Amino acid sequence: MMEDDPGLLRASLLVPPLAELRDVLQAGLAENFEQVDVSVVDCPDLQLAPFCLAAPGLCGDERIADVGGVPYLMPEPRKDKLYDLGDVSRLVGLPGALVLGAGAASHAVLGMNGELMANVLTSPQGGKEAVNNRSFSARWDRNAAKSRSVAGEGVPDEARPKNEEEEHGCVLEPYNHTEFAFLGNLFISQGKRGKVLEIRAGVRTGASNFISCMRLALFRNYGEKPVGLGGVFVMEEGDAKLHVMPRFSPCPLHSDECVNSWLKFITVPPPLSCLSVLVSHDPALSLRLEHVHCFGPHGLGGHYHCDVTPRSVRYHGYFIPAREIYRIDRPS
Repeated sequence: MMEDDPGLLRASLLVPPLAELRDVLQAGLAENFEQVDVSVVDCPDLQLAPFCLAAPGLCGDERIADVGGVPYLMPEPRKDKLYDLGDVSRLVGLPGALVLGAGAASHAVLGMNGELMANVLTSPQGGKEAVNNRSFSARWDRNAAKSRSVAGEGVPDEARPKNEEEEHGCVLEPYNHTEFAFLGNLFISQGKRGKVLEIRAGVRTGASNFISCMRLALFRNYGEKPVGLGGVFVMEEGDAKLHVMPRFSPCPLHSDECVNSWLKFITVPPPLSCLSVLVSHDPALSLRLEHVHCFGPHGLGGHYHCDVTPRSVRYHGYFIPAREIYRIDRPS
């Protein structure tokens, strides 16, 4: 797709001051969590564990890209819909960028369907060779032998899932490629360190998950003026509900019931490093308003839905607002 392709759309996002966002998110999260602390801080080195990003920070010409969409995956997969993270960074005018977020791994690479945890520093010269690629994919294969330490040091046996299907179904692996398929929700920046929002929340009392609560707080405050955030958070304590896409369905997926029967849902212990993109309002671009994929040192990962242990959950993350959003290859 070229830069003058009519499939490339762009819209400006509202960028409130960080201090204002701090107050909005503090109030919104406090309606859903007992313990909340939102502050403006100097970004730490997010290359370090447990965040494990491909660049030191989140700052510099921040933008969001929403690529493709769910209609390319169902009712039947459009297997011709393949994209590249390096191409995306070029299309949004920021080659050599940190690109992080959630998408579908390339079936041409994996030989099957899978989740993508995109985490790449792309090449300034463009192309498929990344300067630093710390991405993961999660696929479903109960017969595969796998390590439980692919994302770092292993965790004690008591912290691993006890369900046999969960233990032997999800395969989390380093994804040393930049190609992805069908859809992607990506935060893109120069990957520099600067001022960011540090967010801590624990003991969930409301119904919304961590990211939904933030998005709804922004929408309530800013209405139809869209605010976008990108970043990374760690679920330090508590278990999470995730899903992993298995092999393509032999039958068309025409309803939510069909989709939920097809997806593989798992309960995963902490810690989980979660790559996150959210937009508070859709300015008529057919956006996915939030998307989070995650990975852990226990060798499990996938699409984050929510925590399932609200009394014990603890979140810790870093976020920054984006200036623009790009809609690439929007389904008709």
